[in-house]
Amino acid sequence: MKNAKSADGWPAPTGLRAIPKSIWALGFVSLFMDTSSELIHSLLPVFLVSVLGASALSVGLIEGAAEATAAITKVFSGTLSDYLGKRKLLAVIGYGLAAVSKPLFPLAGSVAWIFTARFIDRIGKGIRGAPRDALIGDIAPSHLRGACYGLRQSLDTVGAFAGPLLAVAFMVLLANDIQAVFWIAVIPAFISVAILIFAVKEPETARSVDEAHSPIRVQDLRQIGAAYWWLVIIGAVLAVARFSEAFLVLRAENVGLAIALVPMVFVVMNVVYAVSAYPAGTLSDRMDRRIILAIGFVVLIAADAVLALATGIWLVMAGTVLWGLHMGLTQGLLAAMVVDTTPPKIRGTAFGIFNLVTGVALLGGNLVAGLLWDHYGPSSTFFAGAGITAVALVGLVSLQGSGHSLRTKDEE
Repeated sequence: MKNAKSADGWPAPTGLRAIPKSIWALGFVSLFMDTSSELIHSLLPVFLVSVLGASALSVGLIEGAAEATAAITKVFSGTLSDYLGKRKLLAVIGYGLAAVSKPLFPLAGSVAWIFTARFIDRIGKGIRGAPRDALIGDIAPSHLRGACYGLRQSLDTVGAFAGPLLAVAFMVLLANDIQAVFWIAVIPAFISVAILIFAVKEPETARSVDEAHSPIRVQDLRQIGAAYWWLVIIGAVLAVARFSEAFLVLRAENVGLAIALVPMVFVVMNVVYAVSAYPAGTLSDRMDRRIILAIGFVVLIAADAVLALATGIWLVMAGTVLWGLHMGLTQGLLAAMVVDTTPPKIRGTAFGIFNLVTGVALLGGNLVAGLLWDHYGPSSTFFAGAGITAVALVGLVSLQGSGHSLRTKDEE
């Protein structure tokens, strides 16, 4: 990858200081919202079962319906952001809905109320996801694209492990009053929305309403080349292999980890994820992103192998570390590669399609993982994950060998 030049011919600045302030702001938006969400979600299954008397099946149905709702909503919100040329507006609506849903959790008196709160929260996630990711692509300098996505992913993941840690701390301080902890979670959610409104500046690069004729047109989709569709397929196969982290928790319990320490699985995974995402993104700006992505696939295969063969908690934790590393090496890069392979005016649509396909694939992967676990044991689930990841790796190598460009024409 060639070194970028500034307008006066000098090498373009790099590093954390060179990342635009709005990217940092979007990272902190994600951090605060994820902290709020994980404060609630780390305790929600216990609250549903022990306080509201829900069954495990009800918990599964709530989570499955919530994630499916988010995946379906993303494709429409991404397309709408292209049509309106107002990505920040949709992001504010999405984060705002998530914030408004948070007080419903401590007020809930029934499973139906929790279902409603989760539904509103996931609608918010679906609305904000694709426009936010496309907005980062609009703001990020092309030579810092991987770094920008990696930074946002790192800050988002800081919230993912800060939430469970705060939940444990507040449960101790508040004598296991789950609803009081849920009320505390409301605060960072609204801080997140405030940062988005006042600190993020949207560039004048998105499509205006005058230019748009319909939300999505066939000629727009024809601008998306084969490299993008290959990326969607590879991302979908990876999503099937990268089933829910809940199976890491089940594996830890399976080898004897005390229930009280189960949240530490998420903490360990997300710490590694947060630490690795930005360096991986920065490195991908200096070399072919597909090489870093391929390394991430190999790490996931190694994680699956360790988790399949684990006989004690230390091996499970080693597998969890590798799992977090693979997340850092792949998730931000996949987002950067979506931007690399699509024209600026339809990036929202591209992210929406990518998120929809991978979201549905993830649900399918969870179903397969659960069936294998129930019928053939934990090892079969992780061995299957390793095999499916190997298929994705072959597809990625095929993409690299095909000579497809991973840059849109305006950047080449």
